[in-house]
Amino acid sequence: MPLLDESSLPRDCPPTVPVVIIGNGPSGICLSYLLSGYTPYLDPAAVHPNPILYHKLQEAKHLPITEQNLEYLSEGLEGRSENPVAVLFDTLLHPNADLGFEFPPVLQWRLEKQHHIPHLVLGKATPGGAWHAMEGSMLTISLGIWMELPGVNYRDITPGKRRSMTKDRATPEEISSYYKNYVKLMGLQKNFADNAYVTSVQKLHRGLDSNLGKETGIENGTKTGQRNGTENGFDYCNQKATENGHSGSENGFSNGFKSGTENGGGRGKAGEEENRRKRSIDGMRENGIPQGLSQGLWEVRGYQQLQGDAHVPFCVFAENVVLATGASDSPARLGVEGEDLPYVFHNVRDLGVAVNRHGKLGPASDPVLVVGAGLSAADAVLCACNHSISVLHVFRKRADDPSLIFKQLPKTLYPEYHRVYHMMCSQTCSASPIANCGASQAVPSASSVLFPDYTSFPEHCVLSFQPDMRCLLRGSSGILRAFKVSMVLVLIGTYPNLFFLKEQGQYLGLDPSRPISCRQNPVDINPYTFECSAEPGLFAMGPLVGDNFVRFIKGGALGIASCLLKRLKQIKKKGKLIADEGGCGRVGRGDGRGSGGFV
Repeated sequence: MPLLDESSLPRDCPPTVPVVIIGNGPSGICLSYLLSGYTPYLDPAAVHPNPILYHKLQEAKHLPITEQNLEYLSEGLEGRSENPVAVLFDTLLHPNADLGFEFPPVLQWRLEKQHHIPHLVLGKATPGGAWHAMEGSMLTISLGIWMELPGVNYRDITPGKRRSMTKDRATPEEISSYYKNYVKLMGLQKNFADNAYVTSVQKLHRGLDSNLGKETGIENGTKTGQRNGTENGFDYCNQKATENGHSGSENGFSNGFKSGTENGGGRGKAGEEENRRKRSIDGMRENGIPQGLSQGLWEVRGYQQLQGDAHVPFCVFAENVVLATGASDSPARLGVEGEDLPYVFHNVRDLGVAVNRHGKLGPASDPVLVVGAGLSAADAVLCACNHSISVLHVFRKRADDPSLIFKQLPKTLYPEYHRVYHMMCSQTCSASPIANCGASQAVPSASSVLFPDYTSFPEHCVLSFQPDMRCLLRGSSGILRAFKVSMVLVLIGTYPNLFFLKEQGQYLGLDPSRPISCRQNPVDINPYTFECSAEPGLFAMGPLVGDNFVRFIKGGALGIASCLLKRLKQIKKKGKLIADEGGCGRVGRGDGRGSGGFV
């Protein structure tokens, strides 16, 4: 994605918000719900089936869950997430779900304005994230009710759609529609900026940031009468700046930046750009944004795509940034010869496009090669088989490997995936060698030993893709096989794209020497606050911390909201709260979304 006018800044002070959430999928939506003042309490009429947890909840039943000790409540709980708060929130919303029960939640939600924290959610499309891009005919792995967010029952929005044994699963189309409607029903639209692409996230440190200090000669420390309230990770603007800040648009986002761009944005001369930058910094100094930053603000840059090809650059200062980007931005690659050839793809959607394009792919075509043994690969196999297209299925593991995802799925609920798994085990390539030769020698086609509809190649890897649409495979015994195919789908996982962070976010991982991966190397966080261990004020949730199911990403929202609300409460006790009404910083929000804020 090109970075258009990334360095442009509005004339006035860029807005400052307590929290910027990058990503508007279910992770970001759920966190927005909690930061908007929706507060979870123990339902007085509910009894949790876990007596130990229920006893703990009774001890402080007058307090919201967000104000309680999450570590204490999570202790001893077990579930299908490595994050204890994720397991806690899941059992409060879906008690004993893994045992097959469908008990009602034990939480009661109350809208309490004193628990509202102003925030901004930046997403590349409409709320729902990657769910809008998924194949609409497939069924979700999780049950529909496990995909729902607090406060709105999934079945109330999508009634009357049942599918025999898979009756409680949903299509991505239904889920994406649910998330989009959820934002409207909960009144969260004012927090969301759609079609917003983040291109840079940097932390500004006191006395170290050249943009705020060296270029303008601003001294470290604060102006007389200005508060330096950065304790617990929060900074504040003065009351005058807040009272005068009402120039935002309907969503508090695009118009503020648009006017800044029209008044001097774009790729002007270097001197003009320098003047704009200095004016912006002078505005920060004059309008109350703290200069003596003890922990530093986050500078979030990017652009918002408007109707047509218009791009409006923006710059936002945030006291806290939440990474809720998911992990499906960049497909994992094999790294073999020919992987960039035009018949090699890395997304299952491309198979649907080829099937639907008349004459492109059909029963008379050469086989489709699918690489991978996960659910995306299984979806590709199902799509091809449903259109009578022959499949060659290559994967590194044994067909009976216990770690395969199919082993974890009940047959009655996931019959289509067990159909694929049965073929993986029973329709394997003949053990007789097709060719046992060096890689440089020609290898004959092996169509005569293939099953007509599907053939699996356990413990095989791809050596290369050739321009003549032949693929060279090698088995565990060293046997080489070559096949002519019509299309290749490499579906071996995805990685998050954190290019907007320094080192592409790699320094945040459990192993800083390796790229971030939701399975092999998730972001290293405090398990109860979800704050990054390597970077105070930066939080991560969802797949970035290993939670790939919507059931458990909601726990990240609980942990982050609880952390921020507790810090806010501490600040209030110390008398540090200045801004009680109005917008965030110099560029406010006329719709009142900043009321009760602390910036």
